[in-house]
Amino acid sequence: MKFLPTPIPGAVVIEPRAFGDERGFFMETWHRDKFAEAGIDAHFDQDNHSRSAQGVLRGLHYQLPNPQGKLARVVAGAVFDVVADLRRASPTFGRWFGVELSAENKRMLWAPAGLAHGFLVLSPSADFLYKCSGLYSPADERAVRWDDPTLAIDWPLPPGVAPTLSAKDAVAPLLAEAMLFP
Repeated sequence: MKFLPTPIPGAVVIEPRAFGDERGFFMETWHRDKFAEAGIDAHFDQDNHSRSAQGVLRGLHYQLPNPQGKLARVVAGAVFDVVADLRRASPTFGRWFGVELSAENKRMLWAPAGLAHGFLVLSPSADFLYKCSGLYSPADERAVRWDDPTLAIDWPLPPGVAPTLSAKDAVAPLLAEAMLFP
């Protein structure tokens, strides 16, 4: 596996090594010792799987006060996956990073606790899998608006096309109004 740092401290793009032949392929997507050696010492409590149509934007989500780290990958289709730093003490507070995750490129993204996470579906549909380092807690669920002007995320949307949002994501607060990490 290759562990590629991003401009956001703690966020890492992972490129697993796939071994393929005429039968298909095999790859490791989680190996505790290899991840720990790369600085990702996570314990996972929950696995999630979502399927979304093209143009769906989910996020930007996080939990507070019981945060989760997330290890995300796509097993069908493609998404533009984004993390935004919500840690006030971080030198990259208020900055974001995005990367395409797809079934074809097999990349994964580690989003440590303290970052908001979201994705935009680029393909006709996408199956998005993510491991969480904490359990989902509805009382701790938080979000920041996908189009927050302070974050200024450059979502790859066609000109004049709005994403499909959940009702909650459509009314998420701006970064200036959101509950943030220390």
